[in-house]
Amino acid sequence: MSVTIGDITFDRVEYDTVADVLYLHVGEPSRAVAFDESPEGYALRFDGEAKLIGVTIIGARQIIESGQHLIVTVPARIEIEPKPLGAVFSAV
Repeated sequence: MSVTIGDITFDRVEYDTVADVLYLHVGEPSRAVAFDESPEGYALRFDGEAKLIGVTIIGARQIIESGQHLIVTVPARIEIEPKPLGAVFSAV
């Protein structure tokens, strides 16, 4: 399963139902060499070329089920509509 957010397609998508944590990665997570936090509090991972390759979103399902969009600022604001993530949550 993959999820496209903005111009990034995350080809590794994992969802922890117990903790309500969504992990999005481009390729192998071990490629990350730099880490940061978005203004919204999400963990961001970057490769050696400073390209975003991973996002960890805590409370993802709770946010989506409340009818809100996920907002991730990296550095531009990306708004994630619920529809692309619906398959992630229903696959669990």
